[in-house]
Amino acid sequence: MSTIAFRTLTGSTLKLDRAFVETALDAEVLFPDSAGYAEARAIWNAMIERRPAAIVRVTTEADVLSAVEFARMNNVRLAVKGGGHNIAGSALADGGLVIDFSRMRNVDVDAAARVARVEPGATLADVDRATQQHGLAVPLGINSTTGIAGLTLGGGFGWTTRKLGLTIDNLRSARLVTADGEVWQVDRDRHPDLFWAIRGGGGNFGVVTEFEFALHPVGPEVVAGMVVHPFADFAAVVKEYQRAVARAPEDLTCWVVARKAPPLPFLPSEWHGKEVVVLAMCYIGPREGAEAATAPLRKIGKPIADVVGPMPFVGWQSAFDPLLTPGARNYWKSHDVASFGDAAIELIRDAVTNLPTEECEVFIAHVGGAMSRVAPTATPWPNRAEHFVVNVHTRWRDTADDERCRAWARRFYERLTPHAMGSVYVNFIPDDEARVAEAYGPNYERLANVKRRFDPSNLFRANQNIVPR
Repeated sequence: MSTIAFRTLTGSTLKLDRAFVETALDAEVLFPDSAGYAEARAIWNAMIERRPAAIVRVTTEADVLSAVEFARMNNVRLAVKGGGHNIAGSALADGGLVIDFSRMRNVDVDAAARVARVEPGATLADVDRATQQHGLAVPLGINSTTGIAGLTLGGGFGWTTRKLGLTIDNLRSARLVTADGEVWQVDRDRHPDLFWAIRGGGGNFGVVTEFEFALHPVGPEVVAGMVVHPFADFAAVVKEYQRAVARAPEDLTCWVVARKAPPLPFLPSEWHGKEVVVLAMCYIGPREGAEAATAPLRKIGKPIADVVGPMPFVGWQSAFDPLLTPGARNYWKSHDVASFGDAAIELIRDAVTNLPTEECEVFIAHVGGAMSRVAPTATPWPNRAEHFVVNVHTRWRDTADDERCRAWARRFYERLTPHAMGSVYVNFIPDDEARVAEAYGPNYERLANVKRRFDPSNLFRANQNIVPR
């Protein structure tokens, strides 16, 4: 393979000499015939099948500069792979160049200043391991294999959001390379428009080479776990759940998961494979307050199992990893919902009764608290009201099930639309460009103007794309 065929931003083919590409990128470059190429292009969602023309494994900011320069000068498609976890598969550009951050995963913790500096290839597990050594944490997501970069740039919420805010609310500063090859250090005082845009606007404005986060005391041990109910009690459980979380302290977060029960060791075997409703909760406050805080949720109905108790926070942060391993085919649809009335509850109950595969689920995440005390225009994330994020997570293995599984998710999504708020978490959008504007609401126009200033040619388009005004 003496020449490499790239796809350009206009859709044409550009053939470049292989040696020229290797020299221009000045880092380890993998081509389709290179050892390690298949592993490097693997991402979490196996439904996405794209073959980049080249993957550059960067180890320094200078490597990133070279890659961005190469893409701009040759007008080739460019994508950025941090954790490779995005549902839409935005870490890959078919026929393009991929900046692979898998070798830039350092997490530097200043415990005295309560600050962490994180490279963009780090996963949530990398961040948690480093910060929890000091009993500190950044508010992150719930799957430890997720990349910190994609999570942060899209917003980021999880078990500590009600107490500590979104991930973007805890971003102090960042370094990024923009489309013109400039390196910017941004924070609230330096280039505030660009700093505002990257706190939820995705990878539309540049390639971040370092994040700086504020840290908060959490753990290293918390009270967390699951209470599992028969699915026949779904409606009653959800109604009581809503009342309980409305009064819960911000130290406590509880989400609902409705699915077929996996073979968990604490569940009686007769429940394995049957539909259940799970209340998954995490309490990060003082230990002496845990029993009173969790009691209203644990007293709901007649559960099959209750396994809520003390555990390491890093353990709880990875508790759902076995259900979200890479390599399966995944498709998501998502809504923000203010509350669940009888009709919405019945729609969810009907959808879970007709799950297309054993691995599909509907989860309901309750967010609010500290997140809600930030103005809707302070960051691109506009829906700061207390609400529930409903994610329709369709997961399967056989390509023959593609249409059936996606049809199930889309039908449920459409039926739930009249009960939704019209907003959506941008990281949960799989393939619907029209919803990008919905994700940002009144903040979209400002984002488009910032995009025009820093990326007028839309070089950074392998994402939930914001078109420059």
